[in-house]
Amino acid sequence: MAYTFMRAATLGLFGACAAVTAVQAGGFARGEADTEILYEDGSVAARGGIIYVIPKRGYATINGATGTDDDYSKNYAIPSFSAKARISENLSCAFTYTQPFGAKSEYGTQAQTADRAADALPPLLVALGVTGNAVIKSKFDTNEYGGTCAVNFDVGPGQMYFIGGGFVESFDYTEVKDFGSLNLKDSSAGGYRVGAAYTIPEYALRAELLYRSQVDHDVSGIFRPSAAITSVLGGLGIAVPSQMSATGSGSLPQSLELNLQSGIAPGWLAFGSVKWTDWSVLQTLNYSIPAIAVVTGGALPANQQKNFFWKDGWTISGGVGHSFNDNVSGAVTLTWDKGVGTGADIMSDVWTLGLGSQIKGGPGVLRVGAGLSYLTSGSQSKAKGADFDATANGDWAYALTASYKIAF
Repeated sequence: MAYTFMRAATLGLFGACAAVTAVQAGGFARGEADTEILYEDGSVAARGGIIYVIPKRGYATINGATGTDDDYSKNYAIPSFSAKARISENLSCAFTYTQPFGAKSEYGTQAQTADRAADALPPLLVALGVTGNAVIKSKFDTNEYGGTCAVNFDVGPGQMYFIGGGFVESFDYTEVKDFGSLNLKDSSAGGYRVGAAYTIPEYALRAELLYRSQVDHDVSGIFRPSAAITSVLGGLGIAVPSQMSATGSGSLPQSLELNLQSGIAPGWLAFGSVKWTDWSVLQTLNYSIPAIAVVTGGALPANQQKNFFWKDGWTISGGVGHSFNDNVSGAVTLTWDKGVGTGADIMSDVWTLGLGSQIKGGPGVLRVGAGLSYLTSGSQSKAKGADFDATANGDWAYALTASYKIAF
């Protein structure tokens, strides 16, 4: 039996749900480049959208005491844009933009106090009443601008696609601590994606394997000492510059994803995916502030690091979609993401239920989706690289997404 009713939907139903599940896909994963647009009908197509995420993660206990701080994870939005042009019958190319990785946290009084207590400060600073150098808030953002092309040709009853392209990724990291604020940036580092797919549109069948390369960032920026540490050192007759140069390095992971879909009955589509992400590449973020060691005569070290010690991540998703009529389709997905934390922080397993709909309206197609995620309990400890001991109970996170596509 043919499934031509699903030809317009193809992976569209999966896309409506995948947008809200991908943002909980382990580590610092956020958006994915919308290379799906390469398969869309029309000589020219463009899609823009946004995802809004509410990750409610907080500490249940800190150093054995009941947690009293608000959630340390903060809400964020992920924009996405893609545009495709069919250059010939067998070649299409797309420009894509998204924010592939990111994080944003703010820590309360209890967490800051525990962080300060764990610091091993030089005797000079301790004698002057400096209690520690706690993290108050931190965030990082990335932007990916990519170009990807697909060559297709007939093979058997369907079409074979070979996919390839490159992208540039920016990196912007900010951390505010008691001693001052650090900002590190890399305006662009290169990467690439390659893959292959096979489709039989008559049966809404597609199998796609897509690889995204690792990106290595060499960063530079500025450290601005806080008024408090400037005052303490000034009291010793040490002149502290208003800002100091900083450099650092770190890597963001490669990934490999298999996407599958097929019509299974009139009006019904089954789909799923398996994704491996090499989060073990992110062991530490290393940075250096040479001037701080010079100014303090070595009392404060120039070389510092932020610990992660993550392991590889796996994300497995499956779902079904249904075409209610020629204009409206809906889908539901269930996703499991393996936690990547090893105890230096709390990055536990995540289960996500996603709902999505694709609606033809006006000149194009609207996608909307919502996700409900359960973040399983976890713990961190100083023995495993954390700043302090802490636990988290099972928490909930929420996401909403909307996008609109025009093709002609």
